[in-house]
Amino acid sequence: MPSEINFFREGCSFILRNKTAIRHWIDHCITLNKRKSGVINVIFCRDSFLLKYNKKYLKHNTLTDIITFDYSENKTLSGDIFISIDRLRENSKLLKTSLKDETHRVIIHGVLHLCGYKDKSPSDKARMTKAENKCLSLRTF
Repeated sequence: MPSEINFFREGCSFILRNKTAIRHWIDHCITLNKRKSGVINVIFCRDSFLLKYNKKYLKHNTLTDIITFDYSENKTLSGDIFISIDRLRENSKLLKTSLKDETHRVIIHGVLHLCGYKDKSPSDKARMTKAENKCLSLRTF
């Protein structure tokens, strides 16, 4: 299956810049994790939209920055990555980082979930953060 990384907006006016460079970066990070890229959809939305998904599919009544639905088969990654632009903006302020960097961090976080990374336990979270930082260091844009 050929690589197909798509970016969408649902009920928001968020504009992602450098889409082609981001696609290449994501593909590179996937390859480093010994996986292949299939169809990956990144959907930017508002808190209210993502909260509905969080309640419906995960039974969580909390705001979140990302929800990843994994449809991968074998080592070919496919999935839908929903990202709240409201959480991106708030987290970038709280973490004193740029919106661009926070956006890229959350995108690659979702991709790493598709690669099999978890983040529930402290050790899993540390492993995920290390992988995120490695991928973020590979950006050339």
